[in-house]
Amino acid sequence: MADLRINLAGITSPNPFWLASAPPTNTGYQVQRAFEAGWGGAVWKTLGDPIINTSSRFAAVHFNGQRVAGFNNIELITDRPLEVNLQEIYETKKRFPHHALVVSLMVEPKREKWHEIVKKVEAVGVDGLELNFGCPHGMAERGMGSASGQQPDLVEAQTMWAKEAAKTPVIVKLTPNITDITSTAKAAVRGGADAISLINTINSLAGVDIDTWNTIPHVGGKGSHGGYCGPAVKPIALHMVADCARNSEVGIPISGIGGISNWRDAVEFMLMGATGVQVCTAAMHHGFRIVEDMIDGLNNYLDEKGLASVMDLIGKSVPRYSDWGNLDLNYAIVAKIDNDTCINCNKCHIACEDTSHQCIDMLTSDTGESYLQVREEDCVGCNLCAIVCPVEGAITMVEVVGTEPSLTWNERQEAIAKLGEGNSNKKEAV
Repeated sequence: MADLRINLAGITSPNPFWLASAPPTNTGYQVQRAFEAGWGGAVWKTLGDPIINTSSRFAAVHFNGQRVAGFNNIELITDRPLEVNLQEIYETKKRFPHHALVVSLMVEPKREKWHEIVKKVEAVGVDGLELNFGCPHGMAERGMGSASGQQPDLVEAQTMWAKEAAKTPVIVKLTPNITDITSTAKAAVRGGADAISLINTINSLAGVDIDTWNTIPHVGGKGSHGGYCGPAVKPIALHMVADCARNSEVGIPISGIGGISNWRDAVEFMLMGATGVQVCTAAMHHGFRIVEDMIDGLNNYLDEKGLASVMDLIGKSVPRYSDWGNLDLNYAIVAKIDNDTCINCNKCHIACEDTSHQCIDMLTSDTGESYLQVREEDCVGCNLCAIVCPVEGAITMVEVVGTEPSLTWNERQEAIAKLGEGNSNKKEAV
């Protein structure tokens, strides 16, 4: 059995599965139940000046029979008194000394405010702090959350103010509602952050009720943009984590967040540079006991891979994630259809004929049976046919051994530039 313990910027936990700062970590009762279920850590729901929440506040996007493919909320930070939260944090840490207990913080962008709350929270014995620069609604209208997180100078300044008072590691939680997340990640580094966590929720409107014309959710007939999370945001989160992990100017540990629902998702995030992961929507959908399958699945995976520690996963796929200009233009794959497995639904033919490269032919055998065949010389290896095929293994993408050497777009442009310089020099010599 592999060692599942992680160390994120000095914060240790028995496994990489933490609950994210959200409704599941609102109280000591909940966090203690989570630790009993097996979660390795938790980030306490954001503390600051208590607010008043609305009713209703959650909505979900269901897709093609799947419940909660995406999740939207307009809930804000804690609505409970700071003193009550601090007492429960103290009791929770005392009862579970070996679990990671990090507290999320959000206050006005003022040095004295950060100093004050950092000292109060650290006094009750936490393992670390997470600065919430990501909440896209409600708090942002008050100059906090993503309103701060979208401005690198404010990210840097507030991180520095928190670090001036902090004695425990400081994690900066980044907003995805920005053009380039590495700009704020680097700002956090300049401010002295020990780690970053990402992503926070994405600006969203879950939907509109076409019968009542109300937004979903609505509060007495009025709606507001909220924060989007859940399985639907995983590809966005994975890209942003990878972008930060491969940027040498970031260079600090990452806590991965965004659509993580099972151990496979966690492995992907860790391969792309995350030291550990935080989970919210999946826990809200299925309850705290899902961590049992996460732990078992991760253990089995590591054993199959012959890895002694989960920390051995971190960043292994980062070198394989590059820019488009570094991809081999001469690499080629083509689709192969296994007609013994194919059910002749023709979805691949329709998709290719209508929206791709018209390279799948509908043919008739000598016995009068219809079948599909790929014209390999016209196939560009786009993967669309394999994606739409409802039968696993009926279509595979096979590498074509080419005669041309590897050539990227960047290499091609460099060669053209050099050729141009050579011709220019020849003209000058004449």
